[in-house]
Amino acid sequence: MKKLCFALFGNVFQAKKSTSVQKLFCLLEERQASLLIDEGFHRYLVHDLQINVPSTAQLIYDNDFHADYVISMGGDGTFLDAARRVGDKQIPILGVNMGRLGFLADITPEELQTAIQQIYDREVQTEDRCVLQLEYDKGQPEGYPFALNEVAVLKRDVSSMISIRVDINGEYLATYQADGLIINTPTGSTGYALSVGGPIMQPGSHTLGLVPVAPHSLTVRPVTLTDNSVITLSVSARNHRFLVSLDGRSEKCAEDVKLTIRRAPYVIKVLKRPNQTFFRTLRTKLMWGADPRE
Repeated sequence: MKKLCFALFGNVFQAKKSTSVQKLFCLLEERQASLLIDEGFHRYLVHDLQINVPSTAQLIYDNDFHADYVISMGGDGTFLDAARRVGDKQIPILGVNMGRLGFLADITPEELQTAIQQIYDREVQTEDRCVLQLEYDKGQPEGYPFALNEVAVLKRDVSSMISIRVDINGEYLATYQADGLIINTPTGSTGYALSVGGPIMQPGSHTLGLVPVAPHSLTVRPVTLTDNSVITLSVSARNHRFLVSLDGRSEKCAEDVKLTIRRAPYVIKVLKRPNQTFFRTLRTKLMWGADPRE
């Protein structure tokens, strides 16, 4: 059996995960796997949950790590953070859902043993997920300039809309008067974009969504673009500032800064078990097509 290395990231607000983490440690120790643990998650396991972590485990302090697989234990937010830490390393990520819905983290704790065995039996597959890259024409974004789900521009206050001029590949599309605008990947189409009326997109469809948030016009609707599109945004606001959000990580931006969003030069690899399809997830997670009359 090949010796594998796993990197573990987790949510530090869910005490109920203790049994599942201990089970994971046993499964990996049985297979003599190497284990890396995010330093913050390790501190939480040891001091808050008082779990006996394997003494051979090494700590991850930043994004400089290497492993065969990443395991994310939490919800989709934890998965997104793990994806940010993985970046362009091309390490497949297995999401174990410790929360409520879980689209990215879609392995249940009860399925963990089977999933680990399937990894060793090479019965799992990986899906390549498109990532967005944000650029400013003046300076650089404050944080990590990549997003797996979406990039959103949003108003800062509760009273006034913002005006968002959109150009696609250098051609003017429209100026949106709205509370905001979401540019989402297929992965993000079942997240924030879906909640404001955006379309669901199948992973691997090479598409992007352009979804307005509370637009002030009935003629403005979501638009689907090819994922090689270059999207340029020019924003004006009454208070001369607005918010830019990348997978929920927000920063303030001045209205004289022009934003460019394009497909990043790398993908995130999501680990999938056999027969774990996107459409099955839609049916089980969103109750797609369910008829309460039946």
